[in-house]
Amino acid sequence: MKDTTLVVMAAGIGSRFGGGIKQLEPVGPNGEIIMDYSIHDALEAGFNKVVFIIRKSLEKDFKEIIGNRIEKLVNVAYAYQELEALPAGCQVPEGRTKPWGTGQAVLSAKGLVNEPFLVINADDYYGKEGYRKIHDYMVNEMDINAGVYDMCMGGFILVNTLSENGPVTRGVCQVNADSTLKEVTETYDIEQKGNGLFAADKQGNPVLVRPGQHVSLNMWGLPPAFINELEKGFEEFLGSITEGDLKAEYLLPDIIDSLIRTKKGQVKVLETKDKWFGVTYKEDKAAVVAAIRSLIEGGVYKEKLYD
Repeated sequence: MKDTTLVVMAAGIGSRFGGGIKQLEPVGPNGEIIMDYSIHDALEAGFNKVVFIIRKSLEKDFKEIIGNRIEKLVNVAYAYQELEALPAGCQVPEGRTKPWGTGQAVLSAKGLVNEPFLVINADDYYGKEGYRKIHDYMVNEMDINAGVYDMCMGGFILVNTLSENGPVTRGVCQVNADSTLKEVTETYDIEQKGNGLFAADKQGNPVLVRPGQHVSLNMWGLPPAFINELEKGFEEFLGSITEGDLKAEYLLPDIIDSLIRTKKGQVKVLETKDKWFGVTYKEDKAAVVAAIRSLIEGGVYKEKLYD
């Protein structure tokens, strides 16, 4: 069996969650957090290594709450996403406080990932189907030596990924007839209002989205060489930032969309009908706890996830 790695992005500050460490909020009956269920599903699908991307300041709490437990189940490594981790000659702009986004997060795992890997967000519950489909694609179809980057993604249905407690950001996808990704556009402030869906582009202008569209939840299956592309692109990104822009982010959907447009990469969209849930807002926690309880009662998970 080929080696495959799960990369968990857990360095987010969680500002919309009210300043707390949302990735470490217990939601299961025995103190399990969302990452417990994600890692359980990934290991069940066949992944055999986990890389956690965290902030160095979070390390002690992170290991106590989940890291030490997972290390008993699978090979674990840690990468650290920090604001100051920049290429030589680059400096943090005065006033910048947040790291540089999901592209920098995955770049921080350079040297730790030498096999096909799946990237996920720590605070998103994805369901089991996406892990199975992506692992199968990685093992049976992905060509890591192809002339273009051979990638895949969990293609979620937009209406299955909304929060009842506020707007969300999603990578809204256009998909070709052969189930490859045509383009992905980071889309903001998506929420249901009455019978309609509302969303905005990066500048805040309204955009049209449809309930049945595929969206990315940063569930990307990537070849190991992709990290080299991130390294090259990060320096270019930093050089393109407008003076005074303290919020620019180096985002995976933007990077992957650029690779598609320049014909340097292709992405197989692996549709999943599973329903997303997560703790974007404090008010989401009660719904997540209820959803986990329902999954346990339905036999999807055991009462005690790990014996």
